[in-house]
Amino acid sequence: MEITIKLLRIIRFLILVVIALYLHLPWCVRKCPYCDFNSHPLQGALPESDYLAALLADLDMALPQIPGRTLSSIFIGGGTPSLFSAEGIHDLLTGICARAPRIDDIEITLEANPGALEGGEEKLADFRAAGINRLSLGVQSFNDVRLAALGRIHDRDAALRATAHAIRHFGRVNLDMMYGLPNQTFAEALDDVETALAFSPAHLSCYQLTLEANTRFAAQPPPLPDADACADMGEAIAARLAAAGFTHYETSAFARPGNTCRHNLNYWRFGDYLGLGAGAHSKISRHAKTGEWQVVRETRAQHPDAYMRAVAAGNAVHSAQCVPAKALPFEFLLNALRLAEGFTPSLYERRTGLAFAALLPRLQAAADAGLLQAQTDRVAPTPLGRNFLNRLLTDFLD
Repeated sequence: MEITIKLLRIIRFLILVVIALYLHLPWCVRKCPYCDFNSHPLQGALPESDYLAALLADLDMALPQIPGRTLSSIFIGGGTPSLFSAEGIHDLLTGICARAPRIDDIEITLEANPGALEGGEEKLADFRAAGINRLSLGVQSFNDVRLAALGRIHDRDAALRATAHAIRHFGRVNLDMMYGLPNQTFAEALDDVETALAFSPAHLSCYQLTLEANTRFAAQPPPLPDADACADMGEAIAARLAAAGFTHYETSAFARPGNTCRHNLNYWRFGDYLGLGAGAHSKISRHAKTGEWQVVRETRAQHPDAYMRAVAAGNAVHSAQCVPAKALPFEFLLNALRLAEGFTPSLYERRTGLAFAALLPRLQAAADAGLLQAQTDRVAPTPLGRNFLNRLLTDFLD
């Protein structure tokens, strides 16, 4: 028993070595009617220098809480981070690297939108020179009519140009695509994928459009394809990408060999991450003073002005809460069951500090329903389980 406890402590120590860093740049040109992210239409000049300074000051305050942690990835999301200058992003990354250790081959992703790339190819080249080594481009569609229905500020030509420029300057490019768009046909959805494949991207994220609460589309729903039509689109897209050599490794993510998103995999494997910026969230595992294993979630103030005031006052964290042990199984599975590979019992125990054996009765029930493959060394969703993931997850709600 004593040996088991010591081994568990060693394993827990090892997962406290690396951590992912998320940086939220919240401004956009115009709020899309389907978007429920913490984004704010830009009014007036972008407060670039003040905001980037706040991010670094926030990092200075956060680092003492994660002693000895090494950055495994950096993800700059939004909003529309490509509104910021390449010089500003360079200074931000330089400041981070001066403050925190990082792995040698760290993945550094920047989100960009075709309609917010003033300077075009030159700006993308400058982002690459600034230290960005992975670009995620929010294309959504290559169809002018569907882009207009989504409220996007770019058109097909801008999407084609931005994609070509991104592929030219970045070895690793993700294209964000959506299907199930207002009045979209099956042929249009597949045509978008074919257009994307013509550029040979390393990674594709293909999401079905959903009507999220507190969005304009939720208040005024557009005419969407029905559930069966959307399911047909999703299945056909997955089949086409498989034929093109992509692995469907997560619910909405497809990658060529060696090109999965390290940052997002950390989320889905219930790894730790530090979130800085307006509305950013963190998940940090640690040993409490009592010796108990804790998973703590932190949030920052949502509005960028409130966030910068909080940082200036020396208290960037808006709220912090220890996740109750009874909630950890669901939180872990909410992420891990999005992965085609599922998870191992040892990963579950490392991330939650809980015994895997206590989960077995509910895992077996889900396996009996055909939703899971529950083996001794790995648990993974079946194709049926992936298609009905929400139904599968309800089995694990406390």
